[in-house]
Amino acid sequence: MEGKVRNGLLFFSFAIILTLSAAFTDPLEYQTLTLKPLPNAPTLSWTDSESESGTDATELEAETSSTPTSLSVQLQHIDALSFNKTPEDLFGLRIQRDALRVKTLDSLLAVRNQTRSRGSGFSSSVISGLAQGSGEYFTRLGVGTPPRYVYMVLDTGSDIVWLQCAPCKKCYTQTDPVFDPRKSRSFVGISCSSPLCRKLDSPGCNQRKMCLYQVSYGDGSFTLGEFSTETLTFRRSRVARVALGCGHDNEGLFVGAAGLLGLGRGKLSFPTQTGLRFNQKFSYCLVDRSASSKPSSIVFGNAAISRAARFTPLLRNPKLDTFYYVELIGISVGGTRVPGITASLFKLDTAGNGGVIIDSGTSVTRLTRTAYTALRDAFRVGASSLKRAPEFSLFDTCFDLSGLREVKVPTVVLHFRGADVSLPATNYLIPVDSGGSFCFAFAGTMSGLSIIGNIQQQGFRVVYDLAGSRVGFAPRGCA
Repeated sequence: MEGKVRNGLLFFSFAIILTLSAAFTDPLEYQTLTLKPLPNAPTLSWTDSESESGTDATELEAETSSTPTSLSVQLQHIDALSFNKTPEDLFGLRIQRDALRVKTLDSLLAVRNQTRSRGSGFSSSVISGLAQGSGEYFTRLGVGTPPRYVYMVLDTGSDIVWLQCAPCKKCYTQTDPVFDPRKSRSFVGISCSSPLCRKLDSPGCNQRKMCLYQVSYGDGSFTLGEFSTETLTFRRSRVARVALGCGHDNEGLFVGAAGLLGLGRGKLSFPTQTGLRFNQKFSYCLVDRSASSKPSSIVFGNAAISRAARFTPLLRNPKLDTFYYVELIGISVGGTRVPGITASLFKLDTAGNGGVIIDSGTSVTRLTRTAYTALRDAFRVGASSLKRAPEFSLFDTCFDLSGLREVKVPTVVLHFRGADVSLPATNYLIPVDSGGSFCFAFAGTMSGLSIIGNIQQQGFRVVYDLAGSRVGFAPRGCA
């Protein structure tokens, strides 16, 4: 019996090899990868020239009275807030954050209906599955009038806008002083009877009949406090009456940032709240941190749309409206479709299971196990001339490229419905140490949910046109 099983496995493996060999009978398409080492932590380039000590609210009001319909702000990678870390340390922390985020993303649909309780008689359903420290990019913006400048993580996987507020019952350590709403002329609490309060999944109410919010996260972290409206200042553009959580009781790791600007599709996210002003459009471009080029940026409004973008329709999950689902129908390696990777592997069913999301806070793209295995095996065939290296962390396909300046690697193209996205080599073969080891930056998951991560998005302007219910990808979009 054991011999039959062994023979069957050998036959199955031989069949896979024959299938891959047949798929690559035509000459493969290659591109050149210029090898760059792991980058050091980026340096913070902001100066608070428009900080609370130097900018008056009336001055801002005069300059923005025309109500700009577009705004653009700079983004930084969260590594810039991690001090005295080696490149290896930073990469290790990034992989740890990634593993936690993917774990909580996978469990989000299951835990959404659970209930957590914090404080005196206030309970709320779990309305986010993401760890507080899992956002990867942040910006600097002003909160209140006059504006107090703080770092805020931007996250397409979250909806609620919130930040830590004084007085703190419990606050984690952040880079800037904690925002004090008592010193802002534009802070307004939201009453329990307000329609804004009813938009929360499970709002609370205090003795003064003012609305309370709570966001609980999949890792046990949480933020709790007053739900309010406040003015946010991006450079010299003001956005008034943004509904946000003013958290007096917060627990979790947030790497120095004051809070979170939710960019999801939910009804309380920043893009949804500002839909009339910015026409339900935003886009970002995430720069490869090993490249010396313009900084990453995010644009809101019609200026966010790139003429070079190729669009794919957005899908909706009937159980969860936060995430940006798209239809992935295939993947090519070396100019040839990988056998076995079909749209059925990524189908979002009517119960909200499966599907593919675009996520700015996940670094490494995760594919369902069957799809990943087929992609990996095809890439290994195309890269068979490269010297293999041992597995590294979650990566099972690595190469020893020490002593080389550039190599030829097979092309990789993601085929979405209506949009083919050809990845630069730096978006899928990445350095993992200082010794010349590079790994194939995809991973498999036993979950039905697949995630297109930010490493694969680098260098593209990713356009979110919510009015048109579509997402676009513009190559070389950071210029």
